Amino acid sequence: MILEPQKRISIKALTVWRISSVIKILISWILAGVAIFLLHIFNGPFWISLLLIAIELISTYFMIFLLPSLRWRRFRYDVREEEIELQEGIFIVKRTLIPMIRVQHVDTVQGPILRKYQLASVIINTAATAHEIPALEESEAEELRRLISNLARVADEDV
Repeated sequence: MILEPQKRISIKALTVWRISSVIKILISWILAGVAIFLLHIFNGPFWISLLLIAIELISTYFMIFLLPSLRWRRFRYDVREEEIELQEGIFIVKRTLIPMIRVQHVDTVQGPILRKYQLASVIINTAATAHEIPALEESEAEELRRLISNLARVADEDV
């Protein structure tokens, strides 16, 4: 039986994801408010306004409270000599193996919210796509970037 990856991202990721979700939800509430206002002005059906409010309330709960917790619990990763393994997903769990010989370069990314909480994401680039390990402590992200870069270089020399 193959075990799932063991390393977790920072618990501060929950706060960062919730702040990002609040920003998105605020925009969604503003758009819903404009739609409700226009419905009121043009004498639209009242039930549509109620439906919009119900949808906004449900999406607020899901995006701010439920989904970040589920995402944090599910996301795991491991970096081994030969490969990087990622596990992500909430309802559909996706496990990805990235062979070290396929790694082209590794980046660390840090937006303003991540910077405020001293977090950074590691982006692993291959010829086909990019894979992200989100919201690691800054020092851990930098260390992981260097480790993957060194392991990828060694794997490339072995070929």
